[in-house]
Amino acid sequence: IVGGKWQSEADIKHKLTIPNPMDKDAPPLCTVADTSIDELGPFIESMEAVTKSGVHNPLKNVDRYLMYGDISKKAGEALAQPDVQEFFIKSIQKCVPKSHAQAKGEVMVTAAFLNNFGGDNVRFLARSFGVPGDYYGQQSNGYRWPYGPVAIVAPFNFPLEIPVLQLMGALYMGNKPVLKPAEKVALVMEQFIHLLHECGMPTEDVDLMNCQGPIAEELVVKSPIRLTQFTGSSRVAEHLSERTRGKVKIEDAGFDWKILGPDANASDLEYVAWQCDQDAYASQGQKCSAQSILFVHENWQSLGILDKVKANAATRSLDDLTIGPVLTNTTADIMNHVNKLLEIPGSSILFGGKELKGHNIPDIYGAVEPTAVFVPLQEMLKDENFEMCVTEIFAPFQVVTTYGEGEIDLVLQACERMSHHLTAAVVSNDAIFQNKVLAHTVNGTTYAGMRARTTGAPQNHWFGYVFIS
Repeated sequence: IVGGKWQSEADIKHKLTIPNPMDKDAPPLCTVADTSIDELGPFIESMEAVTKSGVHNPLKNVDRYLMYGDISKKAGEALAQPDVQEFFIKSIQKCVPKSHAQAKGEVMVTAAFLNNFGGDNVRFLARSFGVPGDYYGQQSNGYRWPYGPVAIVAPFNFPLEIPVLQLMGALYMGNKPVLKPAEKVALVMEQFIHLLHECGMPTEDVDLMNCQGPIAEELVVKSPIRLTQFTGSSRVAEHLSERTRGKVKIEDAGFDWKILGPDANASDLEYVAWQCDQDAYASQGQKCSAQSILFVHENWQSLGILDKVKANAATRSLDDLTIGPVLTNTTADIMNHVNKLLEIPGSSILFGGKELKGHNIPDIYGAVEPTAVFVPLQEMLKDENFEMCVTEIFAPFQVVTTYGEGEIDLVLQACERMSHHLTAAVVSNDAIFQNKVLAHTVNGTTYAGMRARTTGAPQNHWFGYVFIS
């Protein structure tokens, strides 16, 4: 859709065929437009029609704040209806196979976000401030001002939640966004935009462009887009930062650690093991917040937590999509990484490390069992091994190591040397231990407490916070 008009079948010159991610012999999941450079004209014109002051701002078209409060309320209510909710759950599962619970969680978080901004809350979001002047009759006023024409480049792994939250934030504040979803999952946001239209959103407020990455880049640099919101790989994020000369907001890769503290106890064993399994392997580990490395204190090890995590991982099945295809790495890619880690002295496979049995997943995707590779802490810290141990693999995979009394500083050394700090967890109620780790680490969000996790962010999640659980 561009300039308020959905393109007809005849308007689309080229198409991408999206394979069924569960069955390479089944008919394709869908086709989407494969927009080319010579088809960018209408999208550029649409962006050029938007002024820098936006579609609305605190001094212009202020009725649109209330309009979007009403749209947000209606959309949130729609996602709570069982038939609509199930439609989006199934849409997500078709595109990026994950369990019903994981897909439902995505829809419910999205609905909660939309409900939060119903009524007057969009208007309140644009709250201004005033500062008394330094002489009679003078004062300074500050306003939350839109950018005008903006772009959103959304990822595949949360095809509803991430683009909706980013899109609605842009719309609430008066911007005109062009949305470029990941090609593999584009049908989810196409359907959601239809829902927004049904809830009262003017058709010209959002452009949706299906294309491959280089074409989206051309639009961003050749049109008057003033800010791009990008969620995806660190490689593309760095590239976009250079091409846009910094006019980009980024959420890129995360190598996410979890530290199990010294205060292990049998009463919490089942829960902590369950959460470790969820953080590492839910949604096939395809979350920027997925647990990438687990530091296990010897007290937890002696309680048998690694055996518990292994047992939980073994229950995952293709039948209920608690395990499934990896959309950004092939099976060979993942196994090559495992084999390189096994070359480190003392390393071993704790569980997994094999291709899934009985699957028919397309060869362009990955199909591996939930996998954990143990690497001794001292070996991990060696220069020749460290980068391999802290390379993010967007798959059901994690590195595990153990530490003992007096070795927490070695763990903190490892955390300091990592890059891409997104989420982390300190699983401990020991106040002194907890404070030591929190005081010497930096992350977008750190969860602390015996229920600490790296995934499962609520809709009121802000990066830059510590959540005590």
